[in-house]
Amino acid sequence: MSVVDRVRAETGAGWRSFVRRRTAVFFTFFFPVILIVIFGALVRTDPTGEGLFTEPPAYYVPGYLAVVVLFTPLSRLGSEVARHREGNRFEKLATTPLTRGEWLLAQTVVNAVIIGLASLLILALVVILTGAEIAFSPLLVPYVLVGVVCFCGVGTMLGSYTDSRDGAVAASNAIGLPLLFLSETFVSLEQLPGWFEPLVNLSPLTYFARGVRAATYPDAGTPAVAGVDPALANLAILTALAIAAFALGARSIPRTD
Repeated sequence: MSVVDRVRAETGAGWRSFVRRRTAVFFTFFFPVILIVIFGALVRTDPTGEGLFTEPPAYYVPGYLAVVVLFTPLSRLGSEVARHREGNRFEKLATTPLTRGEWLLAQTVVNAVIIGLASLLILALVVILTGAEIAFSPLLVPYVLVGVVCFCGVGTMLGSYTDSRDGAVAASNAIGLPLLFLSETFVSLEQLPGWFEPLVNLSPLTYFARGVRAATYPDAGTPAVAGVDPALANLAILTALAIAAFALGARSIPRTD
């Protein structure tokens, strides 16, 4: 069996496992919808005001997309790896030709499909409910895919180093919530203390938010990086971080338990 066949078989198994969990399917799509309804349609935005959510609706598109690009891989991979550890499934996996990297690749493909569908739903709702005027750039596709790869790697590490499924979920929430709001998604850099900027630049989600904003909302004035177009430059940075996260995630998967 070739690498492609092994990954395809594991991807199919992972997809069937996801669709059988109706609660997981429901909340994967329901949570970002509720967020858009609350903050986009009910709270609204006021470009002339002060405080949170004062930018035009299009400014927050990266934040809405980040909900699924960040939380879905962290929680799904974290709990999946922890579940495999508790059931000694990696010990059985070690007796098959499927490598740790191939297993993670298959899980990443499943997440990419799920998050891709959720992202389409989010973009449609943002336009319909908030009236956001966004540019549907082709760069949105690689941004979502690369973001999924990055956070699947991080989620895998959380599941590998925590002691239980509950611990993995708690760790994903503890990491995900601060990143979601402090990575230039819903809160602009100008609203944060000056000393906090270096920490913002450490977050992979920051480069996702900056790049998606540059691609979908040029009026935001996202600064160029070393003279390079911000949409392309931030994608390059995010890609480098994703490769590193994926490699570390695959390496962290235990061979046996």
